[in-house]
Parts: sequence; structure tokens; C-alpha cells
Amino acid sequence: MNSLPLTVKRSIELLGIVLIISILSIGKDIIMPIILAFFISIVLLPVYRFNKRHKVPEALAIVVPILLLIVILGSIIWFFSSQVSLLVADFPKIRSNVNIHLKSLSNWISSISSYSTKEQVDFINKNANDLLGIAGKTASGAAVTLSGLFVFVGLLPIYIYLILFYKDILLRFIFMWFAVDYHPRVKEAIYETESIIKNYLVGLLIQVTYMTILVGGILMLIGIKHAFLIGVIFAFLNLIPYIGALLGNVIGALLTLTSSTELWPVVTVLGVIAAVQFLDNNILMPRIVGSKVKINAFFSILGVIIGGNIAGVSGMFLSMPIIAVLKVIFDRTDMFKQWGVLLGDERPARSPMTFPVFRKKVPVTTKPGLQK
Repeated sequence: MNSLPLTVKRSIELLGIVLIISILSIGKDIIMPIILAFFISIVLLPVYRFNKRHKVPEALAIVVPILLLIVILGSIIWFFSSQVSLLVADFPKIRSNVNIHLKSLSNWISSISSYSTKEQVDFINKNANDLLGIAGKTASGAAVTLSGLFVFVGLLPIYIYLILFYKDILLRFIFMWFAVDYHPRVKEAIYETESIIKNYLVGLLIQVTYMTILVGGILMLIGIKHAFLIGVIFAFLNLIPYIGALLGNVIGALLTLTSSTELWPVVTVLGVIAAVQFLDNNILMPRIVGSKVKINAFFSILGVIIGGNIAGVSGMFLSMPIIAVLKVIFDRTDMFKQWGVLLGDERPARSPMTFPVFRKKVPVTTKPGLQK
């Protein structure tokens, strides 16, 4: 590979990127659960190692952290469902508030345009069949997604168990890819990858907890209805970088709007979310995650979009740890080091174009026929 011309090397790298993205897109239903199980198994490694040190049988040492994970996820689902049940119980009041807001919106449209309330109602009735058709397609798609989600979740414990059980075989496979001289680098990359994934996922769990408590608690003290539901929804959507926070604000505003006939609660919700998010981004999350790997904003957003197109919500959620792991690998290889620089956030002190080696030492000559 080192004897190949530079242009051939770069062409092979670009073809490799296209091939990897194509494989992920085609085999997303198989690959994404395995990647998520791999990340979760790394988070569960400390519990597994603790059990092994205390002479717990290997099968039980693996099952215990998996059961602990199921209990945590079950508690989260129970809390979310309890908040949704409160919202459903308040549905008659919500319907009344929505009618009031729709009437106000209709009057506002009539005041700035020539469309009367009757014309607006006729327009809605005329397009009702199209809306119902879209809703039907969405519902059928959601049913397919829900069934796929059950398969996804059902396979996760099995994958996690097998990854932990065969982890030494996987490690041996990785080391056999490289010459003995490179084994110290490989070992360092494995340890740093483990640290990054563990800090990232544990940090996200902590982040969901304190953001739910902060947003939900402050809104409840102010007197906003369904405060903790807004907090839970925003906390989980905030796990999706950049895009999730925007969706969380929109859903929080809509929930507040349906629960009140006034606008000040909406402004209050958006203000509280903005304040908590500022505290999270600048003080809390950097201290909790503490990762030395920095990904620039451009490739963070690009990774979220590509991950969403490839594998939906799971791809958006896993995009950041995958990019972080790739950067760790790229930084430790001479062949792909430039890709690590591209993904990173370490801006050079000055432009490379100002280096002496790039300065023009002689005037650039042109052919006589091209001179003006």
C-alpha cells in the first residue's frame, strides 16, 4: 500500500468511504443493533469485571449487568408512560384549548387576508381526505417501525451477552490485523475508545436525568402543566446533537400551548429550556463527559444527518460516538491521519498558506499568448 502513488491511495480511501456508507445503508437492520450492543457492552464492562474479580461465574457475571440495564430502561419507560397517561387524562381540556387557539388563528388570518372563517373551514374540509390518507400512511409506517423496534430491542440483550462472552476472541482478532510493532498503538487506541464510549454513554444517562429534573422541576414550580413530560421529551430529544434540541423546543411549546389559553406559559417554557440548555452545554456536560476527543460542529451536524438517513433515530444517536471512535483510530495511523485532522476541532494557529514553504519566491510566468 505504501508503494502506491498518492492519488491512488486517496482514491482508494474515498472508495472505501462510499463502500462503508453503502454497507451501512443496505445492512442497517443488522449492523445498527450490533453497534449499539457493542457500545452498551463497553459501558457494562466495569460491572462485569467487578463480578469476575469476586469469583462470580462468567454467565452470571454477564447476566447481572444486563438485568441492571433492563431495570434502568424499564424505570425510564414507566416514568414516561405515567406522564403520558396524565396528558391523556387531560385530553378534554386540551381539545377545548386547541379550539380556542384555532379560532384565534382563524380570526388573525381573516384580519390579514381576504379569507373568511367560512372559506377557511371549506378549505380544510376539501383537503380532509388527503390529510386522512397521509395519516393512514404514517400510521402504517409507524406500525412497521414499532415492530422493527421490538425486534431491535429483543436482539440487544443477546448481542450484549455474546460480545461480553467472546470479547477476548474479538480483541485477538483486532491485534492479529496489525504487526507486532504496532500492538502498543492498538492497545492505546482500544483503551481510549473504551474510555470515550463509556464516558459518552454514561454522561448521556446522567444528562437525561438532570435535564429532566431541572426542566421539569422548574416548570412545575412555575405552575406549567405537564412539566415533567416536557422535561422528559426535551431531555431525550437533546441526545440527538443540534437537531434534537430544536425539536424539543417545538414539542415543548406545542404541549404548553394545548394546555393553556395564554401565551406567557409558552414563553416561560422556551426561556427555561434555553437557560437549562446553556447551563448544560457550557458547564455541566463538559465536566461530566470529560472527553479529550473534540469533533468540529460541521462534521457533527453532517454525521447526524447521514446517520439519520441511513438508520433513522438510532443512526442519529450513534453518529457522535462512531465519529469519535473513528477519530481515535485515524489519529493513530500514519495512513489516515489527515482524516483525524479533518474531523477534529483543533484549529491551526495560522493558515497553512502562510507557511514559508508555500510562499511564492519567484513571479509566476504565463505564455505570451495568454498575457493581456
